[in-house]
Amino acid sequence: MRVILASNRGTVMELGITPIVTSGLVMQLLAGSKIIEVDNNVREDRALLNGAQKLLGILIAVGEAVAYVLSGMYGSVGQLGVGNAILIIIQLCFAGIIVICLDELLQKGYGLGSGISLFIATNICENIIWKAFSPTTINSGRGAEFEGAVIALFHLLITRTDKVRALREAFYRQNLPNVTNLLATVLIFLIVIYFQGFRVVLPVRSKNARGQQGSYPIKLFYTSNMPIILQSALVSNLYFISQLLHRKYSGNFFVNLLGKWKESEYGGGQSIPVGGIAYYITAPSSLADMAANPFHALFYLVFMLSACALFSKTWIEVSGSSARDVAKQLKEQQMVMPGHRESNLQKELNRYIPTAAAFGGMCIGALTVLADFMGAIGSGTGILLAVTIIYQYFETFEKERASELGFFGF
Repeated sequence: MRVILASNRGTVMELGITPIVTSGLVMQLLAGSKIIEVDNNVREDRALLNGAQKLLGILIAVGEAVAYVLSGMYGSVGQLGVGNAILIIIQLCFAGIIVICLDELLQKGYGLGSGISLFIATNICENIIWKAFSPTTINSGRGAEFEGAVIALFHLLITRTDKVRALREAFYRQNLPNVTNLLATVLIFLIVIYFQGFRVVLPVRSKNARGQQGSYPIKLFYTSNMPIILQSALVSNLYFISQLLHRKYSGNFFVNLLGKWKESEYGGGQSIPVGGIAYYITAPSSLADMAANPFHALFYLVFMLSACALFSKTWIEVSGSSARDVAKQLKEQQMVMPGHRESNLQKELNRYIPTAAAFGGMCIGALTVLADFMGAIGSGTGILLAVTIIYQYFETFEKERASELGFFGF
């Protein structure tokens, strides 16, 4: 069935994740900025917000599916036929509904964490594993080669008589995953995990219960992976709009200013940006590309650092994790900081939280750029998302295990 054409532009589940992620961010921003009034302490308000998010996700899925098909991303509607076009739209919409249902399943307590985070991490890890061990062969002008970097390494060592040349080709081959890309991916994983441990721990104690003390940790990655999620959502939606406009109005000056696209030679029919804003906010494809277009590399670096820092600062204000919100929560819990007046609690938190948010966001952006420049598999954005999500799951698992051990008296 020709509905499988949908896979040429990314898997159906990838396209299904985008609407629910976008709808969740939109509803969170609307609630955090007080455009819509939501009291998280009221069960009915939480249910309404959750329902509105799912409805918005379905509407976005329908809109994107129709736009993808009508824009000709899977071939012109005339070539596909009306029946096949409708089937592709249904396929893409159904993928969004499946993602929403699976996310709801985890939220109801049948799993750990967020379903959306799990789907994102799974998709990225699948991409990394596939590019490391893919058994498919591709002919890029040098004969048939295995796509997977590890399999290609062993294949070249076995079939080539010049072992040094075989190693060089396995480590540095172009247009296909190589061992250097795989090592860069592992290195970025380790660096991000190492930086996850950076934090400032502020001591707090109860005003009422004598001797009851605790701590409030402020991590370097205070907003976790939200800056890179927001940046990724911004870029992916800009790509989506730019590709749609370029397919219909490729001669328009303003459309080309937003982005110019061409079909990739090795991307299975996928388009890549070659001009406009979409090109400059895309990571350089290689070190040679960086050397040939230094302005592109510099623009991408500045964009990533500033966007992640700005999104991180904005997120603490709309998500209820700013110094003002944390001070309010601690006061409600009758907690104070030893050696500081209760009235100075917000001032003391302001010394750490805004700095951690902005600097942590910049660090996430810098790690993303480093991963892209090193050629890590799956893009720097994908690796940062995968590592931070997996680390969150690890922390959640540890908390669950600690609570269970405490429950049984161990």
